[in-house]
Amino acid sequence: MGAEEDQQQQESLERAPGLRPGPMTPAQFLSWKRQKDAEASARKAEAAQKRVEDIASGTVQMNGRELFAHEPWVFDNTHY
Repeated sequence: MGAEEDQQQQESLERAPGLRPGPMTPAQFLSWKRQKDAEASARKAEAAQKRVEDIASGTVQMNGRELFAHEPWVFDNTHY
């Protein structure tokens, strides 16, 4: 979706090189910023879900925090 809009904007600028869009309004900026933040959080959530799936399948190693969250008995020192 974003790539198509960028391509259309680029084509319109190539057709009329002297005409540039005006300055961005605060409302336009806030809309763009919300969209950008939503895309970033979606990518981050997708990466986290993939990491959880990879850990469950055993294809990647857990770090210490993940190991403590999944297997806290490993860190239990009461039996010494």
